[in-house]
Amino acid sequence: MRHSDMRVSPSQAGTAGVPRIGDRRTYPESLKAQTTEETSMERTGTILRGREFEPIEGRIVIDDDGRIEAIEEASVEGSDIILPAFVNAHTHIGDSIAKEAGGGLSLEELVAPPDGLKHRLLRQASPEELIDAMRRSLQFMQRSGTAACLDFREGGIEGVRHLEQAAEGLPIDALSFARGSIDAMHAGDGFGASGANDAEFGDERAATRAADKPFGIHAGEVDASDIDPALDLEPEFLVHVVHPERDHLERIAEQAVPVVVCPRSNVVTDVGLSPYTALNERTTLALGTDNVMLNSPSMFREMAFLSKCSELPADEILRMATINGAEIAGLECGLIEPGRRARLTILDGDSHNLAGARDPVRAVVRRAGVDDVREVLLDP
Repeated sequence: MRHSDMRVSPSQAGTAGVPRIGDRRTYPESLKAQTTEETSMERTGTILRGREFEPIEGRIVIDDDGRIEAIEEASVEGSDIILPAFVNAHTHIGDSIAKEAGGGLSLEELVAPPDGLKHRLLRQASPEELIDAMRRSLQFMQRSGTAACLDFREGGIEGVRHLEQAAEGLPIDALSFARGSIDAMHAGDGFGASGANDAEFGDERAATRAADKPFGIHAGEVDASDIDPALDLEPEFLVHVVHPERDHLERIAEQAVPVVVCPRSNVVTDVGLSPYTALNERTTLALGTDNVMLNSPSMFREMAFLSKCSELPADEILRMATINGAEIAGLECGLIEPGRRARLTILDGDSHNLAGARDPVRAVVRRAGVDDVREVLLDP
């Protein structure tokens, strides 16, 4: 479910405490809001504007409703890089209790229900342990510039409630794509199916459509056998699609079904890499980090990895990490344009890591990391 919005800096999003709406916050002098009117604030630097992430020097004016009021080109001091906060389009944060468990196991041995290692560990953990571990992952995502995640939620209605408790008071939007029952879908934000070879999912798809909620499904992760039945369900999006054949690619294009890819996870589980260029030529791609037990939920790491194992250009990868995921989930973030929610990640362009970068978009995608994050604005 979606949660309250606020402004946080990386140091305030750690695991030691939970920021509350109305808390007084302090920032370095260079970061303090510059007041243009009593009810607006500014951020200045190199702004990656619009869908093309055109870098412009200037300021963003944010109104009292937390929306971008104006983007003004101007000569400004400072070297900050301002980009949209990320949308992590596919996560399983429930297994945050088991980071790096199961090294060397196959995908089936790791995560296949009901007795894969992940599911055994989830059953053994107490609700308190699960909630605390998920909260830590959400706080890490928030600190590293992520505004929202689309979480495929195990555990039915109880699993949805656990995520709500984990996200309570945090500004990140933790969306539950529930599984296990239609009631769980109604309790959450959508339905996240494991795969069309696991069950029919026809009733769940019909109920999700009637509820006007999105339906996502894993497809083509291990082989191509479940891609056609997944597409028969007319989902809002597919996840993985590592092994599509030509007819699958054409169906994806004809149905205009977005695909969320998770390259680091696919390498860890040894299932291969998606045909990123072929998919990108046919549909919208978004980016996710998948299971926390396999990889950190860092969009910086996911972008950098994808940039080096594919031919996709940096601006396309940044779209995958921002606006494309936002549009799949129906969120108003992911883009820096007037009228949009001011959900921004601000990087220190003069950090030891980023100083001297000639191309800010490539620097964000290929080089930047959580240590470069100066501030995260989640609806100030």
